[in-house]
Amino acid sequence: MAVRIDGSYGEGGGQILRTSIALSALLGRPVEIVNIRAKRANPGLQPQHLTGVLAAAQLTDAEVEGAAKGSTRLFFKPKSPRCGTFDIDIGTAGSVSLVIQTLAPMLLFAPCPTQLVITGGTDVAWAPPVDYMRHVFAPVIARFGGRVEIELIRRGHYPKGGGKVVVKVEPVKRLVAVDSPEFGRVVKIAGISHAVNLPSHVAERQAKAAREVLAALGYSADVAVETRSDGLGPGSGVVLWAVSDLGNVVGGDALGERGKPAEAVGREAAEKLAAVLKTGASLDPHMADMAVVYMALAEGRSRLSTSEVTTHLQTNIYIVEQFLPVKFRLERAGARHVIEVEGVGFSR
Repeated sequence: MAVRIDGSYGEGGGQILRTSIALSALLGRPVEIVNIRAKRANPGLQPQHLTGVLAAAQLTDAEVEGAAKGSTRLFFKPKSPRCGTFDIDIGTAGSVSLVIQTLAPMLLFAPCPTQLVITGGTDVAWAPPVDYMRHVFAPVIARFGGRVEIELIRRGHYPKGGGKVVVKVEPVKRLVAVDSPEFGRVVKIAGISHAVNLPSHVAERQAKAAREVLAALGYSADVAVETRSDGLGPGSGVVLWAVSDLGNVVGGDALGERGKPAEAVGREAAEKLAAVLKTGASLDPHMADMAVVYMALAEGRSRLSTSEVTTHLQTNIYIVEQFLPVKFRLERAGARHVIEVEGVGFSR
């Protein structure tokens, strides 16, 4: 019997679709999603959502109904999981990070290692930048015992896209629980300030502004400057991450845009990171909603914390609880919100 998901629940965005497809493909359970992105100005499936769905279908030999641009209903029935090497072209500046988000859970339990070559947007609005996925997402998944390696080949910004990444995933038997509700002591802050098809001073000014904000708070940050001329269009951004003595990693990022001073981009990323560090949370708000999938799949009790309970987090918890026999608990602990769950210890 198919799991039926109302796509207008909670924040009503593409996260519902991504998590539903990820868990359907992993668990082999059919899913019907209705009212997809009903609350958005352009409701229904968009190219980047379609790419994730079709890639998941390819990787599970799934039957799919409603996989068309603008469709507000999707039926997805996975069969047997596949692995190997696959090329995925979003065809627009749609986010490669959101495609990785959809496919990573199933690939961690695939029959053999998988390599994906994904073409699309690496640094675009309303999605985690690729550097965040490389330096925050991948290390956090590693804490659960998952190996996801993301290599950046070329950056792609809105509206032309054309970025390219290579993703390698090693399968695991089981994921392990992570009990780390406090961030711990900061042992390193690093980052990347990039500018593509723009003067090099843009990346340098972004990095300088980020360093200055963090220095004023007593932190030293090693922010690398990256300038490239191989993109299809111009673009810039900053991703920062902090690592603790307990192995936790949190991030902050900001994207450049026309008319936005480079200094404002650097300050924004640094202020986001500083806001998380101030609370002592072990996850930043973006990673918190992604982490609940892995917490639920892991063997044993996981406890992590976030600086903010977003609607994305609440929605993702709801979706995970529709697919797995788990019950999440959210509890305030000072400036942090502790997320706790007894995982199912999923194994193939």
